[in-house]
Amino acid sequence: MATTLHDTPSSHRLHIGVFGRTNSGKSSFINAFTKQQVSITSDVAGTTTDPVYKPMEISPLGPCVLIDTAGFDDITELGELRMEKTRLAAEKTELAVLLFSQEDTDFTEELSWYRFFQERKTPVLFVVSKADIRKDTKKLLANIKKATGRDALCVSAVTGEGMEALKEALVRLLPENYGDRLITGELVQEEDLVLLVMPQDIQAPKGRLILPQVQTIRELLDKKCLVISVTTDKLLAALQALSRPPKLIITDSQVFGTVYEQKPKESMLTSFSVLFAAYKGDLPYYVEGAKKIDALHKDSKVLIAECCTHAPLQEDIGRVKIPRMLQKRFGESLRVDIVSGTDFPQDLTGYDLIIQCGACMFNRKYVMARIERAKAQGVPMTNYGVTIAHLTGILEKVAMP
Repeated sequence: MATTLHDTPSSHRLHIGVFGRTNSGKSSFINAFTKQQVSITSDVAGTTTDPVYKPMEISPLGPCVLIDTAGFDDITELGELRMEKTRLAAEKTELAVLLFSQEDTDFTEELSWYRFFQERKTPVLFVVSKADIRKDTKKLLANIKKATGRDALCVSAVTGEGMEALKEALVRLLPENYGDRLITGELVQEEDLVLLVMPQDIQAPKGRLILPQVQTIRELLDKKCLVISVTTDKLLAALQALSRPPKLIITDSQVFGTVYEQKPKESMLTSFSVLFAAYKGDLPYYVEGAKKIDALHKDSKVLIAECCTHAPLQEDIGRVKIPRMLQKRFGESLRVDIVSGTDFPQDLTGYDLIIQCGACMFNRKYVMARIERAKAQGVPMTNYGVTIAHLTGILEKVAMP
């Protein structure tokens, strides 16, 4: 999907997932909730196959992504594949809407998904759909309450009944500090001088900055910091032109060593990848994971997980530079597997270490789901920036939010 300069990146939007049985009214609900034709609706079971992701501005929730999923009782030939996509959507979901539609009291499927979200500390709102055509609404609400101990809201996609109450309920379910996380944390304050060192090489699209750079610059401007940006070859010239050393220098992980050697002693140094490790993931866990690098050997197996999908580049940091650094240290026989996008294995037990990118394209909920999977299987995990800082021997000297 094309974006504009005014768009909020999807990774920064509140992800609201809608889940329910086949033909429970999920697509009609989303269309009524957003007042737009977001999803195709039909009386034919299984109309929604792959999840539909729709960025929206919804008052009073703000920038959101609405996720329409396949029915979780899909028993068609492609049902299992659809369920895998639905589970992936669930891992990205920050607020879940669970639709109840059947007339009986067998809520086995719904309760299973409710437990799934409870385990991930994802707030869930129970909703009874198709309120305009129901004759047994009170009975269904009572059965849901009896089975779950939770109340449900009634809504109608046809009449709009309950939609405003549903928005208010979603607002109440938002964590109190949602959206308060900062990329730079408490590292810098108003009027602090920040120097960004950004190599414009094959990694950077011509005429543009990469997303972590754009988001970091915007936050620093919102903080009223004094921001200067240079390429690596102009670092010394920039430092000589300044009347005082920068409070913080932020650079790309691949030039950590070069920048560290040239920076003023008073200036803190970090990287975009390290900042996003804290912003999107679990930085202390990543630091502990990086220490496991020293225990690797020629027969070790490492998984490198990119979040964005792109054609391999000549000097790609994840596909080329990090594998080369590891194999130079531990031997060419060290095995490196590479996955991209959402192709993250369920079974990680064969790996000695996982190295993930900065994850600027994913929301924190999904990144944390990956981390929890690694923790549960006892596999150490780190990220690009932390890995390079460790391999270059400066991890303990890197500023962390």
